[in-house]
Amino acid sequence: MQIAAAAGMSRWGAGIVGNAIKSERSGPHRRRQMMLMWIILSSSLCLIVDAQMKISPETVQQWAISFGKELAALSARYSGAKLLQKKYKDVEGAVKMEEVDGEELVKKFAEEMEEMLGRKMKSVKRLAEVAEDADLHHEYNETLEFDYFNSLLINTVDVDGDPIPLGGEFALEENEHFNKLPVNTQLSNIQVPTNVYNRDQDILNGVYMSEALNDIFIDNFQKDPTLTWQYFGSATGFFRLYPGIQWIPDENGVVTFDSRNRNWYIQAATSPKDVIIVVDVSGSMKGLRLTIAKHTINTILDTLGENDFVNIIAYSDYVRYVEPCFKGILVQADLDNREHFKLLVDGLHVKGEGKVKNAMKESFKILNEAAALGQGSLCNQAIMLITDGAMEDFQDVFEEFNWPERRVRVFTYLIGREMTFADNVKWIACNNKGYYTHISTLADVQENVMEYLHVLSRPMVINHDHDIIWTEAYMDSVLFNTQAQSLLMMTSVAMPVFSKKEETLSHGILLGVVGTDVALRELMRLAPRYKLGIQGYAFLITNNGYILSHPELRPLYKEGKKLKPKPNYNSVDLSEVEWEDTEEKLRTAMVKGETGTMSLDVRSSVDKGRRVMFLKNDYFYTVINETPFSLGIVLSRGYGEYIFMGNVSVEDGLHDLMTPDLIIANEWTYCETDIDPAHRKLTQLQAVTQYLTGKEPDLECDAQLLQQTLFDAVVTAPMEAYWTALMLNTSGVDEGIETAFLGTRSGLLRFQRYTGIEKRIGKSFLTSTDKENMFTLDHFPVWYRRAAENPAGQFLYYMPRQDTRAGRILISTTAVTVTVGKKTAIAGAIGVQMTQEAFASKFWAITAQPNDTDCSNVDGVCPLRCDRFDLECYVIDNNGFVLVSKQRSDMGRFFGETDGSVMTTLIRMGMFKRVSLFDYQAMCKMSLHSVSSARPLLSPFYGLASTLKWFLSNFLLFLLEFNFCGFWHTEHLADAKPSYSGSFTHKKKVDILQPCDTEYPSFVYEPSVKETNSIIKCGRCQKMFVVQQIPESNLLMLVVQADCDCSRQHPPITLEPKEVIYIASVKCDRMRSQKIRRRPESCHAYHAHENANDCGGASFISLSAFLLLVCLSFAALVS
Repeated sequence: MQIAAAAGMSRWGAGIVGNAIKSERSGPHRRRQMMLMWIILSSSLCLIVDAQMKISPETVQQWAISFGKELAALSARYSGAKLLQKKYKDVEGAVKMEEVDGEELVKKFAEEMEEMLGRKMKSVKRLAEVAEDADLHHEYNETLEFDYFNSLLINTVDVDGDPIPLGGEFALEENEHFNKLPVNTQLSNIQVPTNVYNRDQDILNGVYMSEALNDIFIDNFQKDPTLTWQYFGSATGFFRLYPGIQWIPDENGVVTFDSRNRNWYIQAATSPKDVIIVVDVSGSMKGLRLTIAKHTINTILDTLGENDFVNIIAYSDYVRYVEPCFKGILVQADLDNREHFKLLVDGLHVKGEGKVKNAMKESFKILNEAAALGQGSLCNQAIMLITDGAMEDFQDVFEEFNWPERRVRVFTYLIGREMTFADNVKWIACNNKGYYTHISTLADVQENVMEYLHVLSRPMVINHDHDIIWTEAYMDSVLFNTQAQSLLMMTSVAMPVFSKKEETLSHGILLGVVGTDVALRELMRLAPRYKLGIQGYAFLITNNGYILSHPELRPLYKEGKKLKPKPNYNSVDLSEVEWEDTEEKLRTAMVKGETGTMSLDVRSSVDKGRRVMFLKNDYFYTVINETPFSLGIVLSRGYGEYIFMGNVSVEDGLHDLMTPDLIIANEWTYCETDIDPAHRKLTQLQAVTQYLTGKEPDLECDAQLLQQTLFDAVVTAPMEAYWTALMLNTSGVDEGIETAFLGTRSGLLRFQRYTGIEKRIGKSFLTSTDKENMFTLDHFPVWYRRAAENPAGQFLYYMPRQDTRAGRILISTTAVTVTVGKKTAIAGAIGVQMTQEAFASKFWAITAQPNDTDCSNVDGVCPLRCDRFDLECYVIDNNGFVLVSKQRSDMGRFFGETDGSVMTTLIRMGMFKRVSLFDYQAMCKMSLHSVSSARPLLSPFYGLASTLKWFLSNFLLFLLEFNFCGFWHTEHLADAKPSYSGSFTHKKKVDILQPCDTEYPSFVYEPSVKETNSIIKCGRCQKMFVVQQIPESNLLMLVVQADCDCSRQHPPITLEPKEVIYIASVKCDRMRSQKIRRRPESCHAYHAHENANDCGGASFISLSAFLLLVCLSFAALVS
C-alpha cells in the first residue's frame, strides 16, 4: 500500500513537472507557485521515505512456534532420541550411581604415571652403568680401525654397486610402535654430524666402546615394551640410537643434528646455572668478528634451558644491556626469552673503544645480588666474555668480587685471527676456574662453546653424582625428518655417563649422556577420558609452571600450507591456559609440588574458540614423585560429578558389540595393544573382541571401561533396528537427512547413513579425518559436548565450520541421561546430521503467508512473506551464527558481520551478552618498522649493497657448514647438495608471524529475553526488526526490514581477535616478572679436587687463504 502510494505520488509529481515546463512562460507568479508545490511535494516524499515497514510480531511468533515444532519432530523422528532415552530409563533400577572422587582419582593417576616413568628411569640407569663399565675396561687405541653402521650411509652403494665404507646392508622393517618408521630392533646404529669427521680416532674409540650398549638396548625393550627410542649421546659428537634407522639429511644433504645441543644432553651434563654474556661491540669488532660473536652468543643461548637464568651485556665506551628492560636482573632462559635475546643480538652494531672493566663489574654485581636475594638458579654462576682483546688490568675487579672463593666462573672467547691479547684473555679464564677458547671462524663456534659444559660438569663427574633429569615438552622435528615424529610432543629422561678411570678422575671427564623418550600422549592415556566426564580433562606441568600436556595447548601454527611449531610452544605457562586463575593460586600450589583441590568459575571455549561455555570446575592436583612434574585433573560440575555402572553378560554384550554400525574410540585404551608386538596392528575394537572371546587372554584390558562399553552396546542395540526401519519405510526418508548417530560415555559410537556416499554432502562427518566429531584422547566430540548445554530431550542445532562445494551441513543433537534418586549422569548424546538446504527449506515453507490470508486483525504488512525483496529473514543460534539466510555467503557467519545495526541493538537490549576471551598462545603478523621509504631513491646503491650482503651471507654460510677435514673423505659428499642453491629460487612472500596475546569476543543469548521488536534510526530511514525465540531449541528467528541501509551508522561486529598492545612500562613489568618456580633439588657447583689448571688454550688449526682457494677450486672441479 505504501509503496503503491509512493509510486502514485511520483507519477503525480512527474505530471506537475510536465505542466510546469509547458507553462514556463506564464510569468513570475506561476513560477513561485510551482516552487511552493515542489517544496510541499519534496516534504511529502521525505515523510514517506522516513516511514518504516511494520512487521507483525504475532506473525513472526507463530512462524517460530511452527518451525520449532517441525524441527523437534524431524530431529526426534530421524535420531530416535525418545526411544534411546526410554531404553536408558528402563535400566535405571539396575544401575549403580557413584560420585566421582577427584582426590582419589588424581592420586591413582599420579601413582600409575610414577610407575610408568620409574620404568623408564630404571632403563636409563642400566644404560649408564654399562657404558661406564665399558669405558673403564676400554684402552684408548690411537690406530684403531673399526667399521660401524653409519645411519646416513647404510644400505647405500657406490657406482659399482658395492656398499660404501661405514654403510653396508642394514635390515629395516616398518614398526607400528615407532610411528611406522622402518627400524632395526636388533641393532643400534651411529649418527655423526656433518661437521664431525666420522673416522676420527675419538669417534672410532667411542663407538667401539659403546657397542656394549646394544645388548642392554634390546634387554630394556624386552623388559618394558612401551619404551621408545633409547640413545647415547657422546661428548665427542656421535649419537648411538636404538632401534637403528636410516638417517635422512635435510634438503641440502646436511646432517645438522648434534646430540650435544639437545636439551636432554645439556641438562644432564650440567647443574642449573646463571649466565651473564658480556660481548665486545667496540669498533675493532666490525665485520666478520661481529658475525662470529653473534653466532657465539646464539650458540651459548641454545645451551640454556628453563632451569637456567641469563642476561646479556654489550660494552664499548660504555656498558649497556641488550634488553634495557632486564637491567640489573637475571631472567629465566626459557624459549621465549632466548628467542627474544636472539632478535636483539641480531641488531647489535659496533662503535667506540672497548672498555670491558665496567662491564665485568656490572656482571659480578648482578650475580652477587641474585645470590644474596635467593634469585636465579642458586647453583652455578658464570660470565661469558666474548671479545677480540682485553687490554685493561682486571685483577682488582676479581679481587673485589670473586677471589678467593672464585664462586663465579669466567669463560673467555677470543674472536678473530689476531693473537696479540690471547695471554690476557686466557689469564682471565684460568684465574677464575673457567676455560679459554679461540674462535677464528664460524665453523669453530660450536665445538668451542661446548667446552664450557664440560667444565661445569666437573664437580658432578668427580663426585660421581648421577642425577636423573626430565626435560620440558618438545617436538623433535629435527631428529627424524618424518611428519609422524615431528608432530609428537614428548619429554626425555636422561643421565650423565662419567669416566671412572682413576688417572683422569680430577679432570672430571664426561663421556656423554644416555636417555630415552616418553611420548606425552602415552603418559596421558593413564588418565582415561571416560573417568573425567564430558568437559573434564587432565594436564601436566613442570617445576617451572610450564605446560607439558593440556588439551588447550596449541603448539603448532600454519605458515602457508605447512604446520610449524610456535617459537614459544614449550614455554606456555599454566596461567596462560588456565587464565581464569587470576591470582595464580592453582599454579603456585602445583609448582610447589603440593596436593590439594580448588574451584574456579571459568569461561571455556568450544568449536575452535567460536563459542563460549560457563563452567564451574573443580581442580584436583598432586606431584608425581621422583619427577619435576605435577598432575592436575578437572571435573566440571553437572558433567563429571557422577558415573554409573550397569551389568550385562559378556555374551549379550559381545553380540551387540559386533554389529556393523558400531565403532569404539580407537584413541582410548580399552586394551593395551603396545606391549606384545603381535597386538600392535589390532584396532581397539578388534582387541576387545579377541580378549572377550578368549582368543587373546593375555591382553591387559580396562575392566571398568569394558563393562561400561558392553552395557552401552546392549542398551543402544535397538537403535540399529529403529534406523533400519526408517530406511525401509515406504514413505522414504526426507530429502537432505543424511546421518543418524549416537555416542555414549564409554566412547561407543553408532551411526546410520540415510544417504549414499555419492549424494552425501557431509562426506567426512564421523570419519577418521573428522577429529572434531570423534572421541579422541583429548576430547569428546563437539556434538556430544554441545548436547549437554541443553536439558535432555531438547535439541541443540549448530553448523560446523567445514564447508564443501556441494553445500553445508547442520547438526541437531541432544543429551540422554540416567537418573538414580537425585543423582543424574549423562549417558550419551544422539542426533541427526542434515544438509543446510533441507533445514532451510522447512523454514522458507513456513515463513510465507498465502495471498488469501485473513489480514483484518493484523497490525502490519499482510500477507507477510520472507521471500519479499524488502525483507531479510534469518535463523541464528544462541551464539549468533547464521543458519538460514537468503544469501549463501551468510551461512555459518556471525550475524554481527551480516547486519551490525540489528546485532548492536540486540546487545544493547540485553538479548545477547558479549563475553571477552583471551588467547595467550596467539600468533600475530609482525610489523616491519625497519622498512625504509627512502629506498626507492637509493635503489642503485641499495641494489649493490643487497648483492654484497647476499654474497657475504652465503659465503659465511659456506664457512659455517663446510667440513674441511672431512673434505678429503668423499663419502661425506655422496648425497650432498649445495646449501646455497636455494638462494636463487623465487620465494612467495608470506606474512611473518610472532607470538602475541589476543582478546576476542564471543556472544551468548540471554534466554530470559524471549522476544522483542525494535526500530533502528539510520539517517533518513528507519529499520524495523522482530526477533522471536524458536521453542524447544537454541535458535532465534529474525525478520528484518531490508530497504533501509544502516551500515554507515552501524558498522559490522566481527569476532576477529585483537592483539593486546601493552604500553612500554607494562610490557617491561611483564617481562621482568619472575613467577614462582620449584628449583631442581640437586646442585653441583664446586669440588675441592677439581683440576682448574685445565683451562683451555690448546693449539688450533688456522686455514690459509691459499688452502681455501685450493679447496674451492677442487670443489668446482668435482661438481
